[in-house]
Amino acid sequence: MRLGNRAMGNPGTDPTLPGFERHKTRGMSGLSLGFYRHGALSPAVRAFLALTLVLLAMAQPVSLINSVRGLIAQHDLAGAERVARAWQARNPASPELAAALSWLARAALEAKNLDQADAFATEAGKMASRFLIGQKLDDDPWLPTAAGTAIEVHAQVLTARGERPEAIDYLQGQLKQFAGTSLPERIRKNINLLGLEGKPAPPLDLGAAQWLGAKPPSLASLRGRPILLFFWAHWCGDCKAEVAILANIQRTFAPRGLVLIGPTRLYGYVAGGEGAPADKEKRYIEEVRRRYYAALPEMPVPLSAANFISYGASTTPTLVLIDRAGVVRYYHPGAAPEAELSARIRALR
Repeated sequence: MRLGNRAMGNPGTDPTLPGFERHKTRGMSGLSLGFYRHGALSPAVRAFLALTLVLLAMAQPVSLINSVRGLIAQHDLAGAERVARAWQARNPASPELAAALSWLARAALEAKNLDQADAFATEAGKMASRFLIGQKLDDDPWLPTAAGTAIEVHAQVLTARGERPEAIDYLQGQLKQFAGTSLPERIRKNINLLGLEGKPAPPLDLGAAQWLGAKPPSLASLRGRPILLFFWAHWCGDCKAEVAILANIQRTFAPRGLVLIGPTRLYGYVAGGEGAPADKEKRYIEEVRRRYYAALPEMPVPLSAANFISYGASTTPTLVLIDRAGVVRYYHPGAAPEAELSARIRALR
């Protein structure tokens, strides 16, 4: 069982998680977060800041998320909840409040308070569902955060309580319910974390004839050779940082048959978040590949959102190691150190 950060992914590299909001949060982001960047604060100072943030949240509700996140970063879940409840007492329910409650759910889960985490998740999910009547999930920037985190936390609570089959059934139901939204990758990631290792690798979608570099081979055609899948995104800094590690892995293990494939996908925008049609974004991805991935010139790059859904690659990078029989032996959302990857590859028979 792998929960915690592995299951939740790296918020800085997941466009469906709260740390990757493409919109700008207005208000007091500098004030609400700036105090927390200088290390631990004394309890008295933290209490004063918490009270200040409560009062500021009352006056400027647009600062809610930053205030809650800042207090959570200081492991002050009680203070973060006070801020959210003070805001809630003076404002109607909103997608932003639902997202704030989902942050509280995640923090409670990190603190291993399962009952509190599930209560926050339930509240966030119910609040988010109110706003799905008459609009689509992705019409609002906060609803995917609120709904996605609520689903994820509830599944992880079930798993932590020893109800793994129930967690998988729940996630499968949510996968159907939110088909056609931005959430399937994230939901599938959590399903895969609970059960993909030891199972046959899903085939790659190569039917659209979209790729960069050499034509990607099918996984079936590579039976007898180990395969490392490296899911990346053009906006992903952690992916670029992983390139040097993968180049070393390839130099070491390619002579032993290892094949590296780097699936990516279109996101609908290019540098600076500028919206872009598919042909423009594809050209931009090629520029990024040539500039930052030059150390991996032989890596074929399938271009398909379907691959990201089937492998649950809402977090980038996501690394998947497949053995010579086509069975997944390692599923890892997030960057991985060279020593860990090397050990995993050497353990393959």
